[in-house]
Amino acid sequence: MNFDVTGAAVYFTIPTGIPILGDIQITETLVVSWIVMALITGLCIWLTRDLKVENISKRQALAEFLVEQANNFVRNNTGSRKFDKLIPFVAALFTTSVVSNLISLTGLRSPTADLSTEAAWAIVVFIMITGNKIKAGGFLGYLKGFTTPIAVMTPFNILSELATPVSMACRHFGNILSGVVINALIYGALAVASSALFGLIPGVVGDVLSKIPFLDVGIPAILSVYFDWFSGCMQAFIFCMLTVMYIANAAEEG
Repeated sequence: MNFDVTGAAVYFTIPTGIPILGDIQITETLVVSWIVMALITGLCIWLTRDLKVENISKRQALAEFLVEQANNFVRNNTGSRKFDKLIPFVAALFTTSVVSNLISLTGLRSPTADLSTEAAWAIVVFIMITGNKIKAGGFLGYLKGFTTPIAVMTPFNILSELATPVSMACRHFGNILSGVVINALIYGALAVASSALFGLIPGVVGDVLSKIPFLDVGIPAILSVYFDWFSGCMQAFIFCMLTVMYIANAAEEG
């Protein structure tokens, strides 16, 4: 059995001649991310059509339920309505993460199986955390915070600060990629087992059946319930919960 884990395919490259940044690559991750955004946009348009104050439709009831859940998620993790401004961002982040994780069920490569996706999310969150710290205590107060409790701890405090986006990105990426790798290994192993099992049948029938991976049907679907559905949704939940808590704590430090 040959097994190879490769990164996202590069469909084509747009030459730019820009130093350092280099050429623009249109990758599989980028294309699938566009598909995810298109799906979410279409869903939002569908859910918010013909909104009414009375005699609301089931579609509007679902939309209001989702909005209420987003409100409760942020408010329960911050303990107040002070951070309601985060609700649209957190809701968009959670939805994007869930759809990106679950789109692998269609056979497309999940954007979250590429570290650049989680890294981009983590960088945005890190900028928001830093901005709230500076807003709460001022720029000088932010810099002074690296010297607490004593100045000798400054290098460790800087490393701790930088470790926040790294840990957030790698935690999400690692869990999603591990599911992709494990599923691929199981598919490969079942294909080999299927070939060996049906190869025991003598004659032409055995030769034909041994080339069809019958065991790949059914068993991987059961495993995808965990790796794609449960784990995917859980990682989105954890990432968003950490986002809310980190930003809220940063705003309270001042």
